[in-house]
Amino acid sequence: MKARQVIFIILAVIFADQALKFYIKLHYFAGEEHNVLGNWFRLHFVENEGMAWGWKFGGDFGKIALTLFRLVAVIWGSFLLRDFIRKKMTKGFIVCAALIYAGALGNLIDSLFYGIIFDYSNPYTQNVAQFLPQTGGYASLFHGKVVDMLYFPIITNAHYPSWVPFVGGDEFEFFRPVFNIADAAISTGVITMLVFQNAFFKHEQKSEHHTVETNTLVNDKNQVF
Repeated sequence: MKARQVIFIILAVIFADQALKFYIKLHYFAGEEHNVLGNWFRLHFVENEGMAWGWKFGGDFGKIALTLFRLVAVIWGSFLLRDFIRKKMTKGFIVCAALIYAGALGNLIDSLFYGIIFDYSNPYTQNVAQFLPQTGGYASLFHGKVVDMLYFPIITNAHYPSWVPFVGGDEFEFFRPVFNIADAAISTGVITMLVFQNAFFKHEQKSEHHTVETNTLVNDKNQVF
């Protein structure tokens, strides 16, 4: 697979991810939700300070650590992708690696810059964030929040059976997490790698047969092995 094809995949994911995030930031207040396709696909604007799918990690220190980890991972991933291309790994594997890389880079952009290029969107006053506000952003460099908006509550208003341990009778919803395009790219790449790992990492073993030439007379006493 050629490098320009990999770059195109990465840029396409990042453009789609950032375009949707910018739209949400500039048109939705925090917590705002609108149906897209019935009740099962909604745009629900939330921001998180942690990892993908809204997972959190250790307050302000954890936020900086996570942003630095993303930055190191993206830099390291750049060299890995180049190595995969040079080694001519399977096309499917490189595409998955490119999706994971693009997703990590997409969320890194939020963490690095969104705090300084957007102001705060207050869910109580329902104000929509402004781009490059004169009063400054809502946070410093490395402290931006990741924007999530894709919400697919396919099953709602359901309850676990009473016999289920610990959660019996509790409300059940599928699919609860709110995520973004970058998260989806990472998950798609990882899951596809796991499902098709045998195809991606299969090495054909070619057996070589050698013909031995000899002038030795083969009979009951002399045999060539």
